[in-house]
Amino acid sequence: MLPIQEIERNGTAAVKRLRLKKLSNGLPFMINTKDLPGNQCYLEYPGGTIELVKIERSAKDFTVIRTLSSIEVTAIRKKYNLAHE
Repeated sequence: MLPIQEIERNGTAAVKRLRLKKLSNGLPFMINTKDLPGNQCYLEYPGGTIELVKIERSAKDFTVIRTLSSIEVTAIRKKYNLAHE
């Protein structure tokens, strides 16, 4: 079996590939982080914007809390090592 660090590295690489694929196909990508409350996440859109959203109970809808500023978007991408298309 692979060491845990290699499994984590492979998982992270797979998620990053999925992110780029979704964005290139014109779809938003959900960024989950432990830094937000359990019912919140970021939605990144192909145009480069990122919104902070609340996941509704139905788990099929989101309520936009706010759109992040360009400075915040840059900070999020840097913090999570996310390349911008």
